[in-house]
Amino acid sequence: MPTVPNHTLRQLRAGKLAIGLGDNQARTVGIATMAKTAGFDWLFIDGEHSSMDGDDAAQLSTAALSAGVTPIVRVAGFEHWHASRMLDNGAQGIIFPHVDTKEEAQRVANACRYPPVGKRSMGGALAQLGFASVPVGEAARLVNEETIVVVMIESPQGVANADEIAATKGVDALLIGTNDLCFEMGIPGQFNDPKVKDAYTKVIAACRKHGKFPGMGGMYTPELLERHIGMGVQLILSGSDFSLLMQAGTARA
Repeated sequence: MPTVPNHTLRQLRAGKLAIGLGDNQARTVGIATMAKTAGFDWLFIDGEHSSMDGDDAAQLSTAALSAGVTPIVRVAGFEHWHASRMLDNGAQGIIFPHVDTKEEAQRVANACRYPPVGKRSMGGALAQLGFASVPVGEAARLVNEETIVVVMIESPQGVANADEIAATKGVDALLIGTNDLCFEMGIPGQFNDPKVKDAYTKVIAACRKHGKFPGMGGMYTPELLERHIGMGVQLILSGSDFSLLMQAGTARA
């Protein structure tokens, strides 16, 4: 079958790290090949905080498939069409922000996979299958297997419910949004606070218990990345096009 393999899922299932590049600024498809050449495993296409529209995200996703870097789109909300429109147009994964409960986790997971696993609607030919004509049942099975569903834990409530969220069928990874979590805990930007370590410990333990992948975002210095990788995180948002350009540009200037 002509399925485009989900490189990031294979990395995670092999016990390896999957390193992501955030795309907030780039709109041209060359960013996908640049990310692959630089050594990134996945492209974090940000539909929550950037001004990117759905067409931009779809073009970047399809380009990433060809480049061999996994296109994962962070959507802005929980409506089923937030996810399905991106998955129907090339994305191999969806990241949902601000998931606090098992009910929310189940709702978003159901939106990302076809029956009998979930409730996603079949929309036609798929870039993930090379636009080949595949029997509809087989297409659903193949795409279900190659789709990654990531929920972001960004509040004390989400941390407290991490075990139930990690147990949710259809959720593959729990990614801590450390910046928003710190804001909600009343310690904005204080990544060395013991509360941050406690949150990571709880979420990582929940992931290990239920066979899910722990992830991190919001902390990008080498020291903080190494510390939390040492704790067991695998799915890593390691920085964005904006931050890397500003760092390198400032140094060069």
